[in-house]
Amino acid sequence: MEYEIKGTPLPVVICHLKKGESLVCDSGAMAWMDPTLNMETTTNGGMGKAFGRMFSGETFFMNRYTAMADGKIAFSSSFPGEIRAYDIAPGKELIVQKSSFLACEETVDRAIHFRKRASAGFFGGEGFIMNKFSGQGKLFVEIDGSAVEYELAAGQKIIVDTGYVALMDATCTLEIQSVAGLKNKLFGGEGFFNTVVTGPGRVLLQTMPISTLANSILALVPNK
Repeated sequence: MEYEIKGTPLPVVICHLKKGESLVCDSGAMAWMDPTLNMETTTNGGMGKAFGRMFSGETFFMNRYTAMADGKIAFSSSFPGEIRAYDIAPGKELIVQKSSFLACEETVDRAIHFRKRASAGFFGGEGFIMNKFSGQGKLFVEIDGSAVEYELAAGQKIIVDTGYVALMDATCTLEIQSVAGLKNKLFGGEGFFNTVVTGPGRVLLQTMPISTLANSILALVPNK
C-alpha cells in the first residue's frame, strides 16, 4: 500500500490500495474513495472487542474497506493538526490516545489498554482507557495542533499537563502525579494533577488538545 498526506491545517491521508488490500477505521471516518473499494461494517475482532471499544467511548462497529481493484481511499482529520503514519511490528507496539486513531491496515491489531492505576484515568485527562496497537502493518493517527517528539532514556521522566500525550511506545509507562502545595493546586491554573511519562521509549505530545480548546471556548461563553 502507498499513501500520501496532503493539506494544512486540516490534513488528509490518501491511501492507494492494490487489489485485495484492506484498511479498517471507525464508522464515519472515510472522506472519499473510488468505486473500486468495497465497504463492510464489522465488529472487527468479535463481540468482545466491539463491546470493549464501546466501553471506552469508541464506535461499536468498524468499517473495513477492501480494494476489489486498484483504487484510493481518503481519511481526513477532524481537527486542525497533523496526520502521521507509523509502522507497527513486533517490538514496535504503540499506546495511542483513543481520539487519535484514524485508520490502519487490517493486519494491525487494536486492543483496549488499561492503565495500571485507576487514578491515571480519573485524573489524567487522556482517559482511563487508551488503545494499544500491535501486529504488523501501517497505522495512521491524527494529532491536535502540532506534534513534539521526545526520546526518553530508561528511567527518564517528563511531566506533561493533562491531555497533551498523543501516543507513546509501549515500553513507556504513564502515571499521575499530584501538584505539590495547596496554593499551587488552587491558584496555579494547572489543575490538581500532572501526567508523568517514564522511559525508555518515544513519547509524542500534541500542542493543542481539542479538550483544551473546548474548555477555553466554554470559558468565554456568558453564563445565563
